[in-house]
Amino acid sequence: MTGEIVIAPSILAADFARLGEQIAAIDAAGADWIHCDVMDGHFVPNISFGADVIKAIRPMTKKIFDVHLMIAPVDPYLEAFAKAGADVITVHAEAGAHLDRSLQAIRALGKKAGVSLCPATPESAIEYVLDRIDLVLVMTVNPGFGGQSFLESQLPKIERVKAMIGDRPIRLEVDGGVTRDNAAAVAAAGADTLVAGSAVFRGNCVADYAANIEAIRIAAETGRVPTLRENAVQPMRLGESARIR
Repeated sequence: MTGEIVIAPSILAADFARLGEQIAAIDAAGADWIHCDVMDGHFVPNISFGADVIKAIRPMTKKIFDVHLMIAPVDPYLEAFAKAGADVITVHAEAGAHLDRSLQAIRALGKKAGVSLCPATPESAIEYVLDRIDLVLVMTVNPGFGGQSFLESQLPKIERVKAMIGDRPIRLEVDGGVTRDNAAAVAAAGADTLVAGSAVFRGNCVADYAANIEAIRIAAETGRVPTLRENAVQPMRLGESARIR
């Protein structure tokens, strides 16, 4: 469907004791992508998991693995995450001095390349790499912990990033405190890919997760305006080649 909203549950909010089971559950519940938040305890004040965990859970679903690297330095680890099964690899604009080089490396590995912006980072940080990226991730919390409250101050930034993207085939993702209550505003600002952790993993079964995903999706679709419906980028599907530019 043209302009389809993508919902990418963050497994940071899953029960790590049942991680494989919970990934299979959100797959069955209608997740479009699986969002993997990788934290190093250095770039952000928390440690989550690394490439070995992603490799272990990759067989649990055929959905796109959307891997968000909150680590610095990032370049030495790109190959490991690519080999582990990442489909999209997103690095932070703030995580290294040579963002353009990092993006070239991701694409050379045959993966989709994304850039994430922390709340205090202006959108101008991606101005000169727009033609090297497939996804922009606007953080609506300060990265490092799940379960934080959504920062409404980031809505104007989402709008400005959307304007910068123009007609380029770049997805605009939002991560941080996204719920059914703010999904409409996020989509109205221009986002087409919504990451949600706690808001998806409320409950304890596939039916609960399905209801949560659908509520966020409906809210996001309600918030979209006609121009966004017409111009939004098609979601990547598993069968697409990650090498297509």
